[in-house]
Amino acid sequence: MKKRLIYIVSFFFTVFLIFVCQKPLFMLYNAMAEKEAGFGDMLQVMWHGASLDATMAGYFTALPLLLVIVSIWLKKLPLKKLLSPYYILVALIMAILFVVDMGLYPFWGFKLDASIFLYLDSPKEAMASVSVGFILIRVLAMLALAALFAWPMLKVTPSHLYKVEKRSLGTLGMLLLGGVLFVVIRGGVTESTSNVGQVYFSSNQFLNHSAVNPCFSLLSSMGKSKDYASEFNFLKEEEREAWFDGLYSSKGLGENVEVLSNKRPNVLLILMEGFGGAFIEPLGGLADVAPNLNRLTEEGVFFTRCYANSFRTDRGTLSALSGHLAMPTVSIMKMPTKSRTLPALSEEFLKAGYQTDFLYGGDINFTNMKSYLLSKGYQRLTADTDFSLAERNSNVWGVNDDITSEWLLNQLKERTDGPWFTTYLTLSSHEPFEVPYNRLDEKIPNSFAYTDECLGKLIEGLKQSPLWEDLLIVCISDHGFCYPQGTTDRGGEFSHIPMLWLGGAIKEPMKVDKIMNQSDMAATLLAQLGMDHSMFPFSRNVLSTDYVYPFAFYSSSSVFAFRDSTGISAYDIKADCISYEEPSASADRLTRGKAILQTAYDDLGSR
Repeated sequence: MKKRLIYIVSFFFTVFLIFVCQKPLFMLYNAMAEKEAGFGDMLQVMWHGASLDATMAGYFTALPLLLVIVSIWLKKLPLKKLLSPYYILVALIMAILFVVDMGLYPFWGFKLDASIFLYLDSPKEAMASVSVGFILIRVLAMLALAALFAWPMLKVTPSHLYKVEKRSLGTLGMLLLGGVLFVVIRGGVTESTSNVGQVYFSSNQFLNHSAVNPCFSLLSSMGKSKDYASEFNFLKEEEREAWFDGLYSSKGLGENVEVLSNKRPNVLLILMEGFGGAFIEPLGGLADVAPNLNRLTEEGVFFTRCYANSFRTDRGTLSALSGHLAMPTVSIMKMPTKSRTLPALSEEFLKAGYQTDFLYGGDINFTNMKSYLLSKGYQRLTADTDFSLAERNSNVWGVNDDITSEWLLNQLKERTDGPWFTTYLTLSSHEPFEVPYNRLDEKIPNSFAYTDECLGKLIEGLKQSPLWEDLLIVCISDHGFCYPQGTTDRGGEFSHIPMLWLGGAIKEPMKVDKIMNQSDMAATLLAQLGMDHSMFPFSRNVLSTDYVYPFAFYSSSSVFAFRDSTGISAYDIKADCISYEEPSASADRLTRGKAILQTAYDDLGSR
């Protein structure tokens, strides 16, 4: 029995120590020094993260323990031979998840979770953000680490186990050990069970994220309930209703500030990939990245305090087109049974007699975009397959912005019938930021400068055409961008994005400084055209005089934030705790944010 006990304990601590040792590597890879983290912080991360490491070690020890119990009743059990395939599988899982988590964190800014599966059904596009060399190095790292992880597991495993004389007593002893293992997996004997938040210990979110076990993060996110209406029930129903009441009441009942001279213009909606406020000088961003957009903000209606609803293109596109809130744990675009029940600008324009079409230079099947667009009234979709092989290979994501914007300009000039509603989603300002343009030395700003150059030429070309007089162009980003990479988004500036209305249909230039969301664009635009927008429950007409409480709501996979004139409150939904508040704590901001998130999930559950 002693041999069995030593083996189980040795195996458990082998897996446990592998997880603990991953943390310094994660921190070093992700430039811990740039995130104000030192050696002492590293030790703190290892200490505080140990509980989830123990939980996962317990999960992986369950099968060996079961075989040990079985061996008590057998004459001879070839333990090492039976468990070798299991060790290889466990080591591969640990290595793959560790390397993927470590590699994605600089881009995503949060720990590995089930949202990764949303992008793996289109592997070409999922891999387009990185080079072949990048992938090859990490595959080799996975294999090397898997071998390194499996070796000590094999070393602590006896080749054979033989039966014991006191079988019942031995079985009882192992079952007691199993009970201890269960408590470790559960996270203790209190009401609270193992969860991501238990390892959070710092105001520096990088340290908290470093402490989270990637295997547990993925496993726990996969176990989320699909009964959406039951998720995030922060408040009792009457409290939720009371706090939510009036937040989205701007339905155009007040007097509208008219910014258009034409109630039926042709409309070009440009969704700018990742073009956050960090690159727009009038929003406090870099001065030399977007000279065209910077200049054009003085020529149209510029919304200076617009905030994206989410952090990825699939969520941001849906928020803009359907005027709906983005969900932290699910992409609605990926669920046709839900997305088809949402309203959409394209449907309303189609009802009003507009022709509708959508242009994207990439794979329009990615994240189920094609299904969503077609179900929302777009009559024609143009994507990568509509361009030549050379053109669609001009960028790893598909057709570069100079090609698609020139194609769009020529196509619009040829139109004789109207009115029309056209949506153009840009592509090039995305990882790996490889573009045929070299004005700026730094790769990331240069890619955004390239998109700005393409958009500048497109808009200038439209200005020189007869289309301009009856044209409204709406430029808005699908989501924000944290720059420099690794910047801690304490103030929620990641979600700060530009929204700019241009064209001959604009009465006169003006700036709108009210706090608003990307999702408010739908109701605001329809109201300017004299069209009904009451079917958009989470979209507000910010140019109406009844828009008296400006605020913005944002969510990522792990955080929601609520911003109003008093400041911003951010809440970590995984850790179930406040992650940031500025300038001071506000129970009202936090409760309103909880009421909005809870209501959004109730709405999703009812669809």
